Amino acid sequence: MVAGIDPARLNAVFEREYRAFVARTPKSANLIARAREVMPDGVPMAWMAGLFAHPPICAVGGEGSTFEDADGNRYIDFNLADLSNTIGYGPTAVSRRIAETAARGVQYLMPSEDAIAVAEQLRRRTGFQFWQYTLSASQANTEIIRIARAMTGRQKVVVFEGKYHGHLDTTMAGDGPPDALGLAPASVRDTVVIPFNDPAALRAALAGGDVALVMTEPALTNCTLVLAEPGFLTEAHALCRAAGTLFAFDETHTWQFAYGGLAPGDGLTADFLCLGKGLGTGVAFACYGMTLEIGAFVEDQLESISRDRNGLAIGGTLFGNALSLAATRAGLEEILTEDGYTRLVRLGTRLADGLDGLIARHGLPWRSFRLGPRAGFCLTPEAPRNYAEAKPSLDRSFSAARRVFMANRGIWEAIISAAPQVGFAHDEADIDRYVEVAGAFLADVSGA
Repeated sequence: MVAGIDPARLNAVFEREYRAFVARTPKSANLIARAREVMPDGVPMAWMAGLFAHPPICAVGGEGSTFEDADGNRYIDFNLADLSNTIGYGPTAVSRRIAETAARGVQYLMPSEDAIAVAEQLRRRTGFQFWQYTLSASQANTEIIRIARAMTGRQKVVVFEGKYHGHLDTTMAGDGPPDALGLAPASVRDTVVIPFNDPAALRAALAGGDVALVMTEPALTNCTLVLAEPGFLTEAHALCRAAGTLFAFDETHTWQFAYGGLAPGDGLTADFLCLGKGLGTGVAFACYGMTLEIGAFVEDQLESISRDRNGLAIGGTLFGNALSLAATRAGLEEILTEDGYTRLVRLGTRLADGLDGLIARHGLPWRSFRLGPRAGFCLTPEAPRNYAEAKPSLDRSFSAARRVFMANRGIWEAIISAAPQVGFAHDEADIDRYVEVAGAFLADVSGA
């Protein structure tokens, strides 16, 4: 139940808007019905149906900050493909570089100059010396865990409640049974899940001397938004060093919050850094950075493989392919610039201020989330410190009603675990339109 909102009224709004959504998307519905003959739930990837309470739609293209569905409806995108496409739609520096690269060849299973240029860019922005490429953050985190286990001779991995580090068995472990069906219990028995912002819990988890790796985001972003308390992440890394445990930042989401990610700007250090979501270009790409010491260890292991000895189980046929690296380089050099991020933060502040104004106008005991370009409704008076405190803002009924209400008015809202995010193609008019429609939604569900 959401404080200040009548559940019956909220449900009535959802039912009305759901019917309107179905009525305005018949071509998408027909395509999904056809797709059900060849794909479970009519989608090529489960999340395309499971993340929404309304029926899925089929996208046909877009330009700038908006995309269009099969019925010709246009939406300003504040989900940004869950941050995997922050640069927008249509012709961009990235799409032009992709076309040029594809005309020459998309894959060689050999290094390219783009691979070097991307690593040099990432080193300058993050401080991490060495890099390896994958196609998803799930794969990057898998390799980070394998390297940590090989270097330390230990098996256990510590993660924090509310985390999401990809679809790999180790990090999908929950506090008790695995988070999802199909995970082998044996594969998650060495995963320890503790509360965020709790140094005592981390100290206890490390006390046995059997933890290979601690992995965290600088701010939890998959349970709305939970900021680290001052000093917590610095202390966490220090505790890891004292225990002989390696420490990894997963900035798959938070790379899109600040130039170079959150960690460098806050002066935070780690042994590994995971980046993913195609770095926001929409093209499959991910990578992980390593310290000088870890890079030397990995290099030695790669040489072991070339000498026909057992080595690290890392790599993949399409990792570091020419097309992904061309897209990534173009994004880094021409869109994901320092000036670009400065503009994102300014627009994110405009969005958060607008939402706080709506909350105050309706007398609701809430606040806005705010971190760079990320904003959204925090459904509690105080910002959460951990997953338990974030749960009230993950209200499914509120999210479902808000999403379909806004979709019917040309706004593609964020998924329940996230919050609306400003992308590089948004402008002030997009932000103001979001606030306008969100205000109409609050007026409708509150009866004001």
